[in-house]
Amino acid sequence: MAQHAPDRQDAAPPPAPEEPAHHRPSDRFWPYADLPEQPTDEELASLDPDLRQALFEAPPLPFSMTVVFPHFDGPGCARAVELARAAPGYQETGSGPAYRHRARFWAGDMAQLRALWALVGDLPAAEVLIDDRPVPFARELWLPLAWFLIP
Repeated sequence: MAQHAPDRQDAAPPPAPEEPAHHRPSDRFWPYADLPEQPTDEELASLDPDLRQALFEAPPLPFSMTVVFPHFDGPGCARAVELARAAPGYQETGSGPAYRHRARFWAGDMAQLRALWALVGDLPAAEVLIDDRPVPFARELWLPLAWFLIP
């Protein structure tokens, strides 16, 4: 019994695609219409230091240590915020649960840094940044080394 292969002529050609509908998108819809032209302070604070230097052609900042901590309930919160606001570089970033106090200290301000860290160091969300970067062992190694800079 021989099998008959279907001829290509016998097969019906696929239907021709319909002409696509021509439409013009609405001018009112543009997903980026509400973005500001200039970056916000929060966006600038979150920039990588190398990217900030490349974008703004600014010289690198001197050595700094930054403590970032959330608002917390307790007797030391008001004092911690007061010490953070007295830092040479202070910013408030985020909102709601992501709200953070960010206090940057230079090498000559290590006594203020130590006083602030004594209040917020036990918070699990407290971070230490070295030159605005998270580095390994910042809490365990870099902070104790910074205490040697206290006269």
